[in-house]
Amino acid sequence: MDLDIVFLGTSASSPTARRALSALLIRRGGERLLFDCGEGTQRQLLQSSVGLVDLREIFLTHYHLDHWLGLVGMLKTFSLRDREPPLTLYGPPGLQELFRELRPILGKLSYPFELVEVRAGDALERDGYKLLVFPVAHGGSAVGYALAEAPRPGRFDVEAADALGIPVGPERGALQRGDSVTLADGRALTPDVVLGPARPGRTVIYSGDTAPSEVLRALAEHADVLVHEATFMREESDRAADTMHSTAAQAAELARDARVRLLALTHVSPRYFGPELVREAREIFPQTVVPRDFDTIEVPFAERGEPFLVKGGGLAERAGDKVPATK
Repeated sequence: MDLDIVFLGTSASSPTARRALSALLIRRGGERLLFDCGEGTQRQLLQSSVGLVDLREIFLTHYHLDHWLGLVGMLKTFSLRDREPPLTLYGPPGLQELFRELRPILGKLSYPFELVEVRAGDALERDGYKLLVFPVAHGGSAVGYALAEAPRPGRFDVEAADALGIPVGPERGALQRGDSVTLADGRALTPDVVLGPARPGRTVIYSGDTAPSEVLRALAEHADVLVHEATFMREESDRAADTMHSTAAQAAELARDARVRLLALTHVSPRYFGPELVREAREIFPQTVVPRDFDTIEVPFAERGEPFLVKGGGLAERAGDKVPATK
């Protein structure tokens, strides 16, 4: 199943000519999960190859304006299009209070709309994966999210199946899915007789805004992709600490210690362009990229290769160029 990340907004606090405010879309198969919705997110979607689809779920990390202000316009646009499918919005405590204030502005919507307050430690069960909610160091009730796929059955050993006389057909399919079967001759077989060791699923972690966090480091252990904020560089470490943000170096240290496969730095201060953040981070953790708006990261299963950045991969007018993590 395909899994990728579309960077819709990568700027911190205020937009620039090239970077919009925080918004990130994870595509898994036919699912579209939006994390944060900064000002202008619906226009970013319209400019992208994704389009302004009828999102079913939106997840907020916290309630600083640069992470949610785009919601109001997007929800109204959905209603103006006479949307019917329900939409669920998730966020840390404070979500209900926020929308009590917004109700007079939003008015009546054409579709069912549900608010779900989540807390650190929650696990939202999905088909084939979980969305884990974890605490971050950004004050108040800010959280991050981790998409963690379930382990997959091991590789099917055709030679072993032939040797056991398992007929080609439904029995082999059931064993490959991890189910036990009973053959026509009465033998009961469990999947381990033809399957290799279980293979790990993929993990994508989105930090939202945060200072360096030991909880995040532990959760990110061996993650496929860690999307971590890098609002400042090393020389601004005092300001980063005062505002509960991270430097590029601090994010790289966390990625190195957690042994992630790829680090993507986002929430870039308007004072930076990106290459200087890459240089600082790669001194510590070479597998680092700084995506621009509309870049994507492809996340293959581990046995099929490493995650990689695709420049402009989220734009409709071009396919994008694959960029190794160390280029």
